Amino acid sequence: MKISIKVKFSIFLLTLLIFTMGILDVLILKGIHTNQVKEYEVYLASQAKMANSYIRQMNLLNPLEDQQEFLQQNGQNIILNLHSLSGIEMAIYDMQGNVITHSVSYPVEMENESLLVHALNNEIAYQMVGGYINYMAPLYGDGQIGVIQFHYSLKGYIEFYESIKALFIQVGAVVFLLSFISAYAYFNTFSKDIIKIKKEVLKIKRGQYDNAVPLKRNDEIGELSEGIYYMSNEIERNIKNIQEDKEQLKHVIDKLKMLEQQQKTFIGNITHEFKTPLTVIKTYIDLLNIYTDDHKLLEDAKVNIGKETQRLYEMVEKILYLSSMQQYDFECHFEHIDVKEVLEDVCSRMEGKAKKFNISLIRSLEHGWMLGDQQNLIHIFINLIDNAIKYNRIDGKIFITSYTKDQRVYIEIRDTGIGIAKEEKDKIFEPFYTVNKDRSKEYGGTGLGLALVQELVRKQQGTIALLDELETTFLITFPKVEKFTV
Repeated sequence: MKISIKVKFSIFLLTLLIFTMGILDVLILKGIHTNQVKEYEVYLASQAKMANSYIRQMNLLNPLEDQQEFLQQNGQNIILNLHSLSGIEMAIYDMQGNVITHSVSYPVEMENESLLVHALNNEIAYQMVGGYINYMAPLYGDGQIGVIQFHYSLKGYIEFYESIKALFIQVGAVVFLLSFISAYAYFNTFSKDIIKIKKEVLKIKRGQYDNAVPLKRNDEIGELSEGIYYMSNEIERNIKNIQEDKEQLKHVIDKLKMLEQQQKTFIGNITHEFKTPLTVIKTYIDLLNIYTDDHKLLEDAKVNIGKETQRLYEMVEKILYLSSMQQYDFECHFEHIDVKEVLEDVCSRMEGKAKKFNISLIRSLEHGWMLGDQQNLIHIFINLIDNAIKYNRIDGKIFITSYTKDQRVYIEIRDTGIGIAKEEKDKIFEPFYTVNKDRSKEYGGTGLGLALVQELVRKQQGTIALLDELETTFLITFPKVEKFTV
């Protein structure tokens, strides 16, 4: 599903603004909350400090050795003085954790044993319960003599926090709407120009190169529009040049066809020219075999055979010279190929020849994709299978296997034939080298087949090697590619 750039811009702006406002709200409200916690911690700590100041003053005025008795006699006064100043509900505990005294409205059920344990161990501890905080701090005389607990209302802090939160939501909503409207109007100018550029590109895609109009903008979009405009003109000019080149290429192809026909005529003429001196030479040799004592015939034969031999030599020299000047090195036409399909095709072609010699083609093929020239592959496999048939035994077998491993495609061609001697293993890919001279003469072998196969394999980034000499096994590998789908 295609989403327009306007929708994408809108979604991006909404997401960005929501994220930004959310982060700001969280950070600011968290800061306010942290400040509130610090504020009531400091305030309650000051109340605990004030209680300890009262204890020191009373201890100076009316010292008692028994700290328990001291708290029982003076605890109520401490509570009354502090409550009158702060209005906080509070209670005082002795070192055994018993309540000695508390303010009139102090909720005794709010006592917390875990907080009290910490406070009796000379630590400050507090806990929020509902809208209140229970704060416990040690009381000191000659050492710790008890614990004071404050039951402090957080209503004012909570109301302030909630009012600030509501204000942020209201202000944030207004800022969000104004920011979105402003940003949308700003980005809308970009999206309109981008859509215009898209339309111009679509015109170019349809082959309309003369209708592009550059946008008048002093930024990267304006530069892009100008680039598309000049690119359109350049494409139109290149197309015209390509059409001209096409016409020239057509002319060259026609000329090549004419040259090809001339070459065929030339080869026919050369064949005829070769035949004439060879006929003369053969005739004189036959006559010499018949008339062995004819000295005049011998002298004529020497002269004429010498002339015809020189003529042949000169023709060969000319042909080699022309051949060196008219070399064509055609490039491979690479495409995605399934090796299994190519091998199946080659095996079906060679099946008739194999049956003629009562040889079985045994296939075990897997799909394997590679990048190569199909005609070259066919030539490679036909050559190898043809050799396997030529040099096999009657009622023999040829095993053709393909598989993939370690990002390469492997092809094995093994026959049950006469094999290859170990000392000849490194020579079989040399031009004009033949392993079995008699069999090569019988089947017309020139020793060029494997040399050509090796060259074609190398051109397709492959490798070829002889694995087994006793039962000839050739292993060919090519780089594997992913399966090609249209």
